[in-house]
Amino acid sequence: MKLVADWLTAPATCAVMDALSGHVQAFFVGGCVRNTLLGALVSDIDIATDARPEEVIARAEAAGLKAVPTGLAHGTVTLVAEGVPFEVTTFRRDVETDGRRAVVAFTDVLEEDAARRDFTMNALYADRAGEVRDPVGGLPDLEARRVRFIGDADIRIREDALRILRFFRFQAWYGQGEADAAGLSAVAARVDLLEGLSAERITSECIKLLSAPDPTAALAGMADSGVLSRVLPGSDLRILPWLLRAEVQPDWITRALMIGAERGRLRLSKADEGGFAAAEAALMRGEEGVRRALRYGAEAAHRVAEIEA
Repeated sequence: MKLVADWLTAPATCAVMDALSGHVQAFFVGGCVRNTLLGALVSDIDIATDARPEEVIARAEAAGLKAVPTGLAHGTVTLVAEGVPFEVTTFRRDVETDGRRAVVAFTDVLEEDAARRDFTMNALYADRAGEVRDPVGGLPDLEARRVRFIGDADIRIREDALRILRFFRFQAWYGQGEADAAGLSAVAARVDLLEGLSAERITSECIKLLSAPDPTAALAGMADSGVLSRVLPGSDLRILPWLLRAEVQPDWITRALMIGAERGRLRLSKADEGGFAAAEAALMRGEEGVRRALRYGAEAAHRVAEIEA
């Protein structure tokens, strides 16, 4: 299978791959490959390589590219070509994990790098010509829109508890049909691990999930497995399908308000906190649309109008 995409042949992409050429393995990996195969938007381009970070930096500088050591301990260097950032990460294998962070060792083997990733659809690689490599059987899962953990689901979750929330977020964005049974079972057995996650990580995943075109099935899976009550307590999903039919475009704050989600485990920006507060106050006040907009702002009035539709 071969990728066909404008980003693949863009001058910035070619400049980075030229810098990494010659006695070095370098592959596009993850979301850029997955989304291209799905015909979805590609927002970030990640590259995996057997070159060590110091060699990546040296090659980039020799090619006149900017190199930013964004995560050297984990092998990541951000290269900037024509203003476009590319995350370049050395092939890795896990040495030790504690559910939140991992100690890694560099490797020269692509298959070892693939084995430590979360879902099969995220472990697809492509060379600079677009030829796809699939070391863990991700292509059939991607075609079936099946979000499946790589290897043993329980092990993957114990390595990083955030994968519990990522499982449902990817199900909301890329999954179809019933969620993978092995994944659901492993998630339900490990919900206690969510207590060790920071509010920032939980918030980021919840926002992304609630922003999906239709998150209802994923949220239902979260409720059934005991995850939803841990991260968005108080949620009642019965009304959400009606909102999806009425809303103009996805808005995660409107959806969170609609299901009555409590925000205790979330750490929101000032803007998002203000958006919640204004819409909540407008809901309680029960004024007409124009007066509501004047008092609480047009955004809050619009959210309330969608909820009341």
